[in-house]
This record gives sequence, C-alpha cells and structure tokens, in this order.
Amino acid sequence: MSFRDLRNFTEMMRALGYPRLISMENFRTPNFTLVAEILIWLVKRYEPHTDIPTDVDTESDRIFFVKAVAQFMATKAHIKLNTKRLYQADGYAVKEMLKITSVLYSAMKTKQMALGDRAEEDNNKFKFDLGSRISDLKAARQLASEVTSKGASLYDLLGKEVDLREMRIAAIARPLEINETEKALRASIKEVLESVEKTKDMLSNVVSDETSLDAKIEKKKQELERNRKRLQTLQSVRPAFMDEYEKIEEDLQKQYDTYVEKFKNLSFLESQLDEYHRLEQERFEEAENTLRIMQHKLREEERELMKSSLKDEDSDMDVPEDEGSDSDMEESRPSKPRPTRNGIMAGRGARFIGNMQGGDSDETEDSEIDVDEDDEEDEDGEEEDEEESKDLEDDSLEGPVSRGPRPPRGGMRPPLLEESDNDF
Repeated sequence: MSFRDLRNFTEMMRALGYPRLISMENFRTPNFTLVAEILIWLVKRYEPHTDIPTDVDTESDRIFFVKAVAQFMATKAHIKLNTKRLYQADGYAVKEMLKITSVLYSAMKTKQMALGDRAEEDNNKFKFDLGSRISDLKAARQLASEVTSKGASLYDLLGKEVDLREMRIAAIARPLEINETEKALRASIKEVLESVEKTKDMLSNVVSDETSLDAKIEKKKQELERNRKRLQTLQSVRPAFMDEYEKIEEDLQKQYDTYVEKFKNLSFLESQLDEYHRLEQERFEEAENTLRIMQHKLREEERELMKSSLKDEDSDMDVPEDEGSDSDMEESRPSKPRPTRNGIMAGRGARFIGNMQGGDSDETEDSEIDVDEDDEEDEDGEEEDEEESKDLEDDSLEGPVSRGPRPPRGGMRPPLLEESDNDF
C-alpha cells in the first residue's frame, strides 16, 4: 500500500459521492466491515439492480461475498480483482477497490466533459464564425454544382422517355427464345471457364516461380557463406609482399623526415640570405649618402676659398698706372685656367683626380681627393671611417684650389679661377 494510492482512493470516493467520510487511518488495520460496505456501494453504483448478499457475519459469508463481488466485476466490468487481498481488508484491499473506483471516476469525468461540450455548443449555437466554415461553404458550392448538372442530365433523359418507353415495352412483350438464351448462357459459361483456366495457370506459374526463387535464394545463401569463409581466410593469411611493403613504408617515412628537415634548413638559409642582402643594400645606401654629404661639404669649402681668392685679387688690382703699360699687363696676364677632370670610380671605393692649369705650362698644380670605403665590416671599421674622414678634410683644405706665385705689382693681374660645379 502506498500513500498516493490511499489518497487517490479517498479523493475519488469523495468525488463519486460516497456518503461516509473515509480517512487514511481506516486501513492501517484490517477493517472488513468498511471494505464490505464500500464494495456494496460501488457495485450498486455500477449496476443498481444487481443482487449481492450483504451478510458478512461469519467467515463463510465473507468468503461468499468476496467471490460474488469479484465474479460480478469480472463479468460486467471486465475488472479482475484479487479476492485474497480483498479478504485481508487492509491497505492491499485499497489497491483492488481502486480499480473499480478509477473506472467509475473516469466515466463520471467523461460525462461531465460531454455535458460541458453540449453546454458550450448551446452557447455557440448563435455564434456564426465564417472563417471556420470556409471548407463547408466550398463543399456546399460543389454539391450545388453537382445537383445542377445531375438535374440537367435527368431532364434530358426524361425527354427521351417517350421513345425509350416504346422500345422497352416492345422488348418486354417480345417472347424469349430458348435457343438464343441457351446459346448466350453457354457462351458466358465458356468465358468463365476460360478465365478459371487462366487463373489456374497463373497460380501454377506462381508456384513454379516461388520454387525457382527459393532455389535462387538458397544458392545465393550458399555463395554468400563461401565468400564469407574465403574472406576470413584471406584476412587471417598475411600477404607475401607485406614485409617489403612495411620496409618501403619505413624508408619513405625516413625520406620524408629528411625532406622536411632540408626544406626547413633551406627556408631558413633563404631568409638569412634575404636579410643579408637587405643589410648590404642599407649599408650601400648609407655609404652613398655619406659620400654625397662629403662632396657637398668639399664643394662649399671650394666656394669659400674661391670667394676669398677673389677678394685678394680685388685688393691687388689697386696699383698705380705708371708701373707698366696695358700691353705689358696683357702680356704678363696669364691665360684663363682650363679645368680638367679625371675621375676613376671602381666598386664601392672611388678616387677623384682633378687638374687645374693656369696660363703658363710651368705653373700647374694637381689636386687630388681620395675617397676610399671598404665593403667588408671589420671590428675596427668605425675607427678607419673616422681616420678616412679626417684625411679627406685635410686634403680638401690643402689641395682643391692653389694659387700660383703672386705676380708683381707692376701690372700683371693674378689669374682668375673659374667656378665650376663639374670638378667632382
């Protein structure tokens, strides 16, 4: 016995209208009187006109009562009850009585639902919902069209009834000829016999087809079994080329590992080479920029020297006129210098050699500008670059432009130097 079953039983009995209040404590101990009263009420509720003995004073009367109730419920309601549990009259009897109570309770609920639906239909009788009756309208329209067509065809047939009536009366009045009737019956019997023979032939063919199909199925089953056995033998036997295959597979794995390693090394070396080329390009651009800056600096220094020399010449030209004639001054004036450029540039280092000649062939000076740069980087590269820059500054101060011996004050003008940007 469970608490839920006992609670459901009491609630169902209260809903069915049992006059006595049933407590959950009534079935803690055997209580046959209460069980008998509940069974009698349930049987009367299921079938009011039934006749069941109600005497339960002696043991034999109780046994007869329990058997009668179980037999009635089995025959009328198809409910099988355990008579032993009903005779115990304790919590186990509640489970048996719950079977009858649940049937009556479900019937009551169904009746209430039917009454509720009927009341709802009565309430909705005057409510007309056109949306829910569209299908009914379509069906009614179709039936109306069919009725119209049938009526038209019936009217046409009734119009032919005058002619058909005479033919029908003549056919009915004509006496039947026995020979023709017998002939027609024999022909129909023959057709039926032929159809029967065809059906028998088809049945015999079906049997033969069935036997042939069974034979084919058996053959396929045997073939399948042979193939399975062959597959098992092939799976169990190791192929002869398997050793060589495994050896070749191991060699292939080794070769693949070697290939991967070499590919990684090659990729790394290519990246290093690209990095080296990039650094060389940057170094080359830096050297060119340095050389360009040095050339610009030397050009500026040369301009300053030329400006200072022009100032000196202007100061020397202020001399008396009687020291010499104009012809003597023209003869003693040296010719304009013609600058020449000899430049040799090779590789990363370059050597520039420039000659500037005055009027006389004896008075010549050479100016050399040496610019050397090393391509390779050494540990003392920075010191060598500083020494080379110092040498270049000294050479630029000493030899880019040299003035010849100062002419006498009589009338010879010092040689004028041409300013040219093509010296370097």
